[in-house]
Amino acid sequence: MPRVTFPQVLQRHVECPPVQVAGATLREVLDAAFAIYPTVRSYVLDEAGHLRQHMTIFVDGVVVRDRERLATNVRYDSQIDILQALSGG
Repeated sequence: MPRVTFPQVLQRHVECPPVQVAGATLREVLDAAFAIYPTVRSYVLDEAGHLRQHMTIFVDGVVVRDRERLATNVRYDSQIDILQALSGG
């Protein structure tokens, strides 16, 4: 099953260790992960269900460009990494 990891900074605020969940698309995998960790959803997705501006998701090392639908296909053994973008100057 796909494995989802959450950013370290988020793990300091809510419990969300890496999790393996079923799903054929990124949206399905995220929904399954949020069923286990419901508090994490609002940190990663906005009210419309789109990826928040300062969050980035990689599927098997490739950045996800479809930030709204999250329809990217995933494999049974995919690695999904959710990262929080840093800003500054």
